Order: sequence, then structure tokens, then C-alpha cells
Amino acid sequence: MSKIILTGDRPTGRLHLGHYVGSLKRRVELQNSGEFEKIFIMIADAQALTDNADNPEKVRQNIIEVALDYLSVGIDPVKSNIFIQSQIPQLTELTFYYMNLVTVSRLQRNPTVKSEIQMRNFEASIPVGFFCYPISQAADITAFKATTVPVGEDQEPMIEQCREIVRKFNSVYGEALVEPEILLPDNKACLRLPGTDGKAKMSKSLGNCIYLSDTPEEVKKKVMSMYTDPNHIQVSDPGQVEGNTVFTYLDAFSSDEDFAEFLPDYKNLDELKDHYRRGGLGDVKVKKFLLNVINKELEPIRARRHEYEKDIPEVYNILKRGTEAAYAVAQDTLNNVKAAMKIDYFNDAELIKVQSEKYSRTE
Repeated sequence: MSKIILTGDRPTGRLHLGHYVGSLKRRVELQNSGEFEKIFIMIADAQALTDNADNPEKVRQNIIEVALDYLSVGIDPVKSNIFIQSQIPQLTELTFYYMNLVTVSRLQRNPTVKSEIQMRNFEASIPVGFFCYPISQAADITAFKATTVPVGEDQEPMIEQCREIVRKFNSVYGEALVEPEILLPDNKACLRLPGTDGKAKMSKSLGNCIYLSDTPEEVKKKVMSMYTDPNHIQVSDPGQVEGNTVFTYLDAFSSDEDFAEFLPDYKNLDELKDHYRRGGLGDVKVKKFLLNVINKELEPIRARRHEYEKDIPEVYNILKRGTEAAYAVAQDTLNNVKAAMKIDYFNDAELIKVQSEKYSRTE
């Protein structure tokens, strides 16, 4: 079986470091690995509208922001198809069919759905489209016959629900859909990068993000105000590394080479952590090191983005070509699904023949 990737993001704002370490960086590695026959990367504007229906312009304007972020991190439109979800109507039809295979109670038990509903204060009034998000996501994944879905750990319940839908469909209608496998980040620090304020997750809505498109000055301001150990008041005080946002970011981004370049007093992160725990190491020194590390990571991303910003019409052409390729694959899957469900009436020659014979005998 061919190995195929489907992944994507909601265009509700610029992408940030949480997206980068959680999925974007890995996508580029997978894209360049040569292991996958096809890679589909979706700008999920239709899903973004499930909780932004009253502000479609926000979604519309962020299509180009997400596309620029994709291209700037190294997504190659020759190797990967970047497409816009709403331009693939087959996804909506697949979602409609899959709805018959999922109960309301099962959706209510989905941990990701429950946490997202709580975060958006939807408890009293949940939009139906948002509530059916896992079913829509299953349509996205199966439409492209994805074997692999690289996501963060918070999406595990969504992938499992997709697998349930695939198994249910195949048991009822025959083997027509591919059951995907989840691919989690291999760096544990990248599973869920906290916000700069120490909150559990970097989130646009919480305003605790470092964006991929931030200038060096913006990154400096955010890093130097980053949450650390509140009990580490004096430089001489012993500090706690666990739960310290600065060290979590260093776990995610720093390498031994970074120490050789920016902080040669230490060989590696373990030595830096040991010194911080003993006391005698100030937060400012650690933050300055992190700032150098992050800016080193972001410099080539900023440079690529600047080049693509010079030709926005071509970025839209990239999206158009990727969407056209995605449309063809999704249509092929939809044809297979309708054939399996026995609702491809006009293409079912045997059905037409049987019905013709049935009624010719009554004459």
C-alpha cells in the first residue's frame, strides 16, 4: 500500500512555534524523506468556520498567512499538495455519509471535543458544525486515503474516532476506506509546547504565542518576559527546571551545537539545568541563550517568507494547483464510497440491467 500523509491547520491566525515543533518541522522532514508517495496539507477553512461563522473575513484573510507560513518553513509545493478545504465539496458529502455511523453520545465522549467546547464556552450552545468536527476530520483523512496523520498528542482522540468510523464503514459496506495511523512528535517536549506565560498550551486566543513571522525584536520581547520559576528570585537561589517554560523551550529547540556557538560555558543542556538547580544562574542569562537559539531557528524561515511575500499571486497559484490535485483524489474516493454504499445508481450497469429485466417481464 502506498504511504500517504494528510495533515493541516485551521486558518484562524498566523502559525506559531507550537505548530512548528508539534507538526510543521516534522512535516518538512517527512516530505523530504522520500518515504511517502503523496503528501496533502490542508488549510482547514471550513472547519475554522465552525466557530467563526460570524467572522468569515478573519478566516479569508488568514488563508494567505497560513500558506506563507507553510512555504516559509520549507513545505515544497512540488513535493506536497497544499489545498483549501472548502474548495473540495467531496469532503462535505463524505461527512454526511459518515454521520450515520457515529452516535451523539460517542461524540460527547471525545476528550478533544469536550476540551475545545469548554475552551470556547460552547457548553450552553454548541454549533452543530463544531460538534461534528471529528466526523469532518475523518472525511478529510479518508478522502485522501491517508495512511499517516502527523499530529500533536491532543489530537489522538480525533484520530481514534476516525479509525472507528473507517472500521464501521468497512464492516457495513466492504473494504473501501484506509485506516490511518497517528504519527506523534518524537521529541517529548514538542508534544505540547506551553505558552510563554506558562499556560498548558500555546494558543492564539490566549495571546501567549511566538509566531513564525515575528521579527527578532518581537521574539526578544516575548522571550525576555517568559514565565520561569516564581521562587527563583535571586540569582543565588536554587531554581526548578520542571515546569519552567524557558527550559521546556530549550528542551524543544536547543542542541549541543547551540551551546558551542552561543553559550560555551556549558557543553549541553544537562549542564545548564544542573547549574540552575544548584543556584548561581540567573534567568536573564538563560533567556538570552534561548533567544539566540530561537532566532537561529527562525532566521531562514523569515528569509523564505520574505521571498514568497514578493509574489502573492504565485502563492495563490500554488494553492490552486494543490487544490486541483486534491479535488481529483477526493473525487476518486467519493466514487469508491458511493459504489460501496450502492448509491452510484447511474454507474451501476448491473442494477439498470436487473431493473430492465424485471419490468420487461411484466409486459
